[in-house]
Amino acid sequence: MAKIIVPAAVEGPIVVCTEGLSFWGGVDALTGKIIDAHHPLHGQSIAGKIVMMPTSRGSCTGSGVLLGLSFAQAAPRALIFRENEDILTLGAMVAAQMFEKSIAVIRLDATEYDLLAQQEAAAITPSRLTAGPVAWDLEAVTAEALELSETDREMLSGAQGAPRQLAMKIVTTMAAAQGATKLIDVTRVHIDGCIYASDAFVTFARKMADMGARVRIPTTMNAISVDHANWRSQGVPDSFGLPASTLADAYVEMGAAPSFTCAPYLLDDQPVKGEDIAWAESNAVIYANSVLGARTVKHADFMDLCIALTGRAPQSGVYLTDNRAPRRVIDVTVPDGIDDAFWPMLGWLVGKLASDRIPLIRGLEVTTPSDDDLKALCAAYGTTSASPMLHIAGVTPEADLPVATDADHLEITANDFAQVWAEFNKGDAKVDLVALGSPHFSQTECEAFAALIAGKTVHADVTAIITLGRGTLAKIRSNGTAAILEAAGVTIVPDICWCSISEPVFPPSAKVLMTNSGKYAHYAPGLSNRAVRFGSLAQCMETALSGTATAAPPAWIG
Repeated sequence: MAKIIVPAAVEGPIVVCTEGLSFWGGVDALTGKIIDAHHPLHGQSIAGKIVMMPTSRGSCTGSGVLLGLSFAQAAPRALIFRENEDILTLGAMVAAQMFEKSIAVIRLDATEYDLLAQQEAAAITPSRLTAGPVAWDLEAVTAEALELSETDREMLSGAQGAPRQLAMKIVTTMAAAQGATKLIDVTRVHIDGCIYASDAFVTFARKMADMGARVRIPTTMNAISVDHANWRSQGVPDSFGLPASTLADAYVEMGAAPSFTCAPYLLDDQPVKGEDIAWAESNAVIYANSVLGARTVKHADFMDLCIALTGRAPQSGVYLTDNRAPRRVIDVTVPDGIDDAFWPMLGWLVGKLASDRIPLIRGLEVTTPSDDDLKALCAAYGTTSASPMLHIAGVTPEADLPVATDADHLEITANDFAQVWAEFNKGDAKVDLVALGSPHFSQTECEAFAALIAGKTVHADVTAIITLGRGTLAKIRSNGTAAILEAAGVTIVPDICWCSISEPVFPPSAKVLMTNSGKYAHYAPGLSNRAVRFGSLAQCMETALSGTATAAPPAWIG
């Protein structure tokens, strides 16, 4: 039966997305225009529409973008999904429960979804969906059957204060929407909602902090939108710097550690295999599940704080072993002579082929990917897939899980890499900016780039920037790597990452950027409105020195 997860009475024209959409980096947060240059509906608006899509994909920050759209009166009137979806659902839930903003969320089965997609407009009430000649009664999703502990009920009753009551209400409602039967303890949380994409993020965080919200379990923070200590000296205007730093400060006030990194797996206290955690930030979720074998669903912004306040998460999705099984096998023909550009390109391709399911990648048994290679692969995968993890035969710790009985098989060949190379290299050869650190650069990546550029100097017409976490910065300052980079003219910026950077830290005069990140090659055209070149770390170094990107793809692509 058709289910209504967030009830509302709305009507409007239907827009059908044949592919999932990441609202962060894919939708203008003020207007509702689709800015993802790779999406089939690029340039269209979702404001005031009833938006259908199989499920969302990409960044966990989409929930906050949706809340911001509701504040700007540019949100869709309803979201209708065919598959399970958490990120936008959570945004609509927070909009309704905390700010009285109405965005209906409905889930249909495949037959119902396909019928509705043929209609031009629809009307929705809390109990019925009508569109032309078709109509369905809507079953409300409730948490009445959810198994709760005594402490859960105590928090839900308000006995532990209003912030935990609100947080537990959201956690239990999301649990019901996910089909969970109970909640589980988690050991740690990583907050993604500290990126300033609109005033809605500040409004939410300050409201919770002012209510007296305090985290119950160890909580780290994602990259933020400014270099917290230096944004004024960098020329960032108060109109942006103040709300961005205020947002970060609100989470610190609530007890989160100011780690300010989009790569929490680089911190000293790494999760271990089988550990139940609650991370937001898509690349971190995928890395934790896939490479470390820890367990976390892709938690939406705001849900991350709710879990941090309660210490509890729905037992759903990949918290359950059965749901971690691969449902698509992808055989990869590995070209001879690959370099580090292979890994983000592969991640992007695998995500396109497994946009809604966990894949098992075969054919890489002859390779020896580094942690940095796997980081790049996972980050790029998260831009094109909604799945929270992947398996690599012979590499990742759970690759021997039995393949699902209904799994199918696909292939990736050298020609596929040639197509991705062309997709990622649409900018002119003249490059103004070399952008490194999406996700945040590791110590070994900093050392590798320092070894390449030592004794050389960045071209006068090029800006080269590395973004990284505070912990990594301390390590490379201690061992002399930072001094080598800075002597070559490389700028090192902590706290922010390329998905949250803004002018003037992002050079306003830059027209074409080059990156070694598949994630940023995907998002940069929409986020920065600049053309992009992509290449290996060595190619980025060569471009930083010359100001010109190599026109031809690497020899291994052919």
